[in-house]
Amino acid sequence: MRSFIYPLIVVSLIVLQSCSGKQEKTGQAEVAKKQGSGPSFKVATVTSEQPEFSITLPGELLPYEQVNIYPKIKGFIKKIYVDRGSYVSKGQLLAELEAPEIGELYSARQSATGTAYQKYLFSKQSYNRLKEASNKNGAVATIELERAYAQLLGDSASYKSSRSEASASRQIKNYLRITAPFSGVITGRFISEGALVGDNAAKGEPLFQLAQQDRLRLTVAIPEKQAQSLPPGTKAGFTVVDFPGKTFTATLSRNSGALDVASRSVIAEFDIPNSGTGLRAGQYAKVNIQLMRAQSTLWVPATSVVQAQSGLFVIKTEKNIIKRIPVQTGTTADSLIEVFGDLQAGDTILLKGSEEIKEGIKIIKM
Repeated sequence: MRSFIYPLIVVSLIVLQSCSGKQEKTGQAEVAKKQGSGPSFKVATVTSEQPEFSITLPGELLPYEQVNIYPKIKGFIKKIYVDRGSYVSKGQLLAELEAPEIGELYSARQSATGTAYQKYLFSKQSYNRLKEASNKNGAVATIELERAYAQLLGDSASYKSSRSEASASRQIKNYLRITAPFSGVITGRFISEGALVGDNAAKGEPLFQLAQQDRLRLTVAIPEKQAQSLPPGTKAGFTVVDFPGKTFTATLSRNSGALDVASRSVIAEFDIPNSGTGLRAGQYAKVNIQLMRAQSTLWVPATSVVQAQSGLFVIKTEKNIIKRIPVQTGTTADSLIEVFGDLQAGDTILLKGSEEIKEGIKIIKM
């Protein structure tokens, strides 16, 4: 009986030692695996692209030209020929002023011009006769000839001055007629017949407001980060509430070229022909603009950008070691976002960044 138990105990001890050795090797392998590799993450590549993208912004339709019309001289409103909503042509008479003293001044200047002209003619004739007589030796003293010539020059200057004053008076008289500087619609009338106007006009109300409606300006404020994406010929489509379901198209005409300090944006203008379209100045529009960068920029998946209290960053891998790269973002296109920072095309970054991923750890790329 004893001879049977002893071999059984020996076998059991051998089996236990073998199992213990396998478990120890397995534990050591797991530790080595953890220490030698680290966690695994999916990665993406930084790309350099120049894609077209669109943004939707509010816009406003404005008259192509708009002006407040003030009188140039003081007077009473004699006659008004137009009213709010009237269509007028360039040069058309809008109103007439009455200022009797202007007419009297013009008449006086005209009379003075006639008198100056007669003096000039007499001086000219006198000088010519003396000059002709001076051809005979001793007939006319040299001093007399010079005096006549000086009189001629003085009367000639007086005549020219008088003519200029008369011309100025005539121009002032023309200011009594208020005409349209361009073709358009009278959008405001602020005076009545018999009213005294022209006194301190810069601070007072205008006579009329005139706006050009057959051509409009669509103005859009382009944010600073998209301001460099407005090449000539940029296209835009816009809608207004008066025409639901209808989209109008336009091409970029000009932009301000400088940032507006208050809004940090560039004002872009699109000229809109409005003959028969029914659009109205003052309407708000929803504008969709097709943009494209002037040169290629760097793009990453939007999920790669981490927004933390310390700022925006992406997680770059260099030889499988984590490194945070601060970035600034631009626009978005589908699932990609434009970034600016210490990156180059072809760099490897984590597809999905997180603030919890510590810098300096080693990872496995998936």
